[in-house]
Amino acid sequence: MTPVNQSSTPLRILLATDAWRPQVNGVVRSWETSIAKLQERGHTVAVLEPGMFLGVAAPLYNEIRLAITSRRVIASCIREFRPDVIHIATEGPVGLSVRGYCQRNRRPFTTSYHSNFPEFLEHLVSFPARWSYRYMRWFHSASRCVLVSTPTLERDLRARGFNHLARWSRGVDLSLFYPRPKTFDYPRPIQLYAGRVSREKSVEAFLATDTPGTKIVVGDGPMREQLQRAFPKAVFLGYRRGPALAEAYANADVFVFPSKTDTFGLVMIEAMACGIPVAAYPVLGPIDVVTAPGVGCLHKDLATAIKLALISGNADACVQHARQFDWDRCTDQLLANFVSAKPMSSPNPFS
Repeated sequence: MTPVNQSSTPLRILLATDAWRPQVNGVVRSWETSIAKLQERGHTVAVLEPGMFLGVAAPLYNEIRLAITSRRVIASCIREFRPDVIHIATEGPVGLSVRGYCQRNRRPFTTSYHSNFPEFLEHLVSFPARWSYRYMRWFHSASRCVLVSTPTLERDLRARGFNHLARWSRGVDLSLFYPRPKTFDYPRPIQLYAGRVSREKSVEAFLATDTPGTKIVVGDGPMREQLQRAFPKAVFLGYRRGPALAEAYANADVFVFPSKTDTFGLVMIEAMACGIPVAAYPVLGPIDVVTAPGVGCLHKDLATAIKLALISGNADACVQHARQFDWDRCTDQLLANFVSAKPMSSPNPFS
């Protein structure tokens, strides 16, 4: 396993995740940015991810690989890197294997709660959320520190019996996401969605709203072909990254976030940084992000949220609100939680 950064550093941090490139989602993008920020501060980070092992496609999501590995291989990878800190980002096969290694070897570790997996499974295949929460509670129970992105998520998990919760927010790259001239030649108002085109994201609810103008979808996923057939007037641009994604945000008149299962919604603050108000349901994620006048509207009827956001949205207010989501501050939180969970008086067991 090759570290992301080879330089001598204060901390050697192992990140175990089932979500990694070529996946395009908020979890991957958050960790890519966090790794870059950690490197800037002189830390070494290694990523243990599905592409390093044999794997199979996830049911219903062919682009997502589920790793197939063994205790011996996982132990070898960890011992080769000699981490000071072990962080487990996801509850899938890679995360589960590293959790098992830590438990067997009495190594402390931290975890993060990125996705509302129980609600996702219930929405996708009607699997009772209360059963999934039992697994999630067990998975995170041995963690020294469970990182959560918002106050609402923290309260919800605490009420469900999760312990050792700590805050790790998200940020936005203001050098990339900022207002630009509107150059798209589509009938306005332009309503934009960016993210995975999959059932749990409720993209169909957005496309089915009775609102004038043009609906644009940025992203890809298992429901794209079906939705293109069902909504031929919608514009599907596929995945966009970097400046092309920022350009798409800036060309919208409102950003629509129809998901009811996300724990944060990085795309919302990226759209705001481009001066675009957000329309969403009043659920976990949006209620902690769309919190200031002029930055958007939350409503149980998505069409109403879109219409009100178009009326009340203010570009300057959106940009100012997005600026409070700072990646350097997020990195401070991340490191503080890593350090507090690490027994600093004890030497690295691999030394």
